[in-house]
Amino acid sequence: MAGSRFFRSAPIAGAAAALALASAAPARAADPFLRRTATVDVVEKAGPAVVNITARQDGPALRRPLTGNPFFDQFFRDFFEPRMPREAQSLGSGVLIDAERHVLTNEHVVARATQIQVTLADGREFGARKIGGDPNNDIAVLQVETAETLPWIEPGTSVDLMVGEPVIAIGNPFGLSNTVTTGVLSALDRSIRAGERAYHGFLQTDASINPGNSGGPLLNADGELIGINTAIYGGAQGIGFAIPIDAARRVVRELIAHGEIAPVWLGLDFQELTPAVREALDVPASLRGALVRQVRRRGPAERSGIERGDVVTRVDGRKLSSAADFFEMLASATPGQTLVLQVWRDRRERKVALRAEAVPDWLAAELLRDWLGLEVARQGSQGFRVKRVQAGSGADRIGIQPGDSLLAIGEQTLRDEESLRRAVLSLRGQSRAQLVVGRGSGRYHVAIPLV
Repeated sequence: MAGSRFFRSAPIAGAAAALALASAAPARAADPFLRRTATVDVVEKAGPAVVNITARQDGPALRRPLTGNPFFDQFFRDFFEPRMPREAQSLGSGVLIDAERHVLTNEHVVARATQIQVTLADGREFGARKIGGDPNNDIAVLQVETAETLPWIEPGTSVDLMVGEPVIAIGNPFGLSNTVTTGVLSALDRSIRAGERAYHGFLQTDASINPGNSGGPLLNADGELIGINTAIYGGAQGIGFAIPIDAARRVVRELIAHGEIAPVWLGLDFQELTPAVREALDVPASLRGALVRQVRRRGPAERSGIERGDVVTRVDGRKLSSAADFFEMLASATPGQTLVLQVWRDRRERKVALRAEAVPDWLAAELLRDWLGLEVARQGSQGFRVKRVQAGSGADRIGIQPGDSLLAIGEQTLRDEESLRRAVLSLRGQSRAQLVVGRGSGRYHVAIPLV
């Protein structure tokens, strides 16, 4: 009987529920606050400042080599393939960050672009010019070519981010303009390697990021710009990466002021921490880091009190295992940035704060002499003439002579003092240098161990 009473009352209950739903629908429709979430407010606030970027390259498209790491391989395939016979095109995103119509985006979105166009959320289209870009941080700044007043949002801060807090991404994935995705901040301070280049300090999020989102904003629940969406991890879902806005702001300031990021130095040279050196310096076998071989004169390290024989174990809290790690991290630093080094000395660790400085003009010549044993002089656009070779140096041992031409270091062709400076600085943390040397009509590729 209990069962029969239940079945008799079910239609009555169903009718009552239907009436309740019918009466609730107008009330819900009349109260937009039931649907107006923080995400809706953020999109209305920040969405108009997000732009879609179309970057064109005239001539045959240059196929980027696969890195062997899915992090950027899929990214490059989606941006730069299929190859076009006369014109290549990439799609990306950006965000307007000031009243001067500057757009913050990724360097790889606009690299080698000959024509850039931005499209606003309201459909307006404008040309844009590249103010500057920095591949070490994957940051570029554009300026929209119009006198019109455009919507923009001021960059926030990433210093107080919390793992698990909600985040919102807006961008142009696969050409689908002004797409909004949500998620949480999954992790902080991620380090990712793509080919020979390492990127440090990334934010990780599970907000959906796809090719075309690159360069677009990552926002918090208050609508503050906290990061620039940069990459996806190929073959995975819910793993995307963004550049923290505090790091991006340092780069933006330099790019707007100078068009590029000047290389920086701390005034340190390193050597390998071998078992014999560990024993001589009483360094624990478990300790990893870079051993200071020389503290260069007039540098930030000299003024901070770092000494020869110290072991640098961390930079800004990130562990080091070699000198190469140190210079990878230094490559993304900007002049004036304070770096905190953790240093092991006398069986204990201490922290030392140093301010990175732009590389002085005299340093390249000093490094070239110290590391390779060469003194050179400019010879027009045909590289540099070797003036002197130090006896017993690496250059001397392989037979380089005065009068030879130094044409390239690594992948850098030497055309002027700036190219020489950057080429020499790229050797920091390396064990050997690849040179192209000219003698008469011949060109020779040689490798020299660095001291």
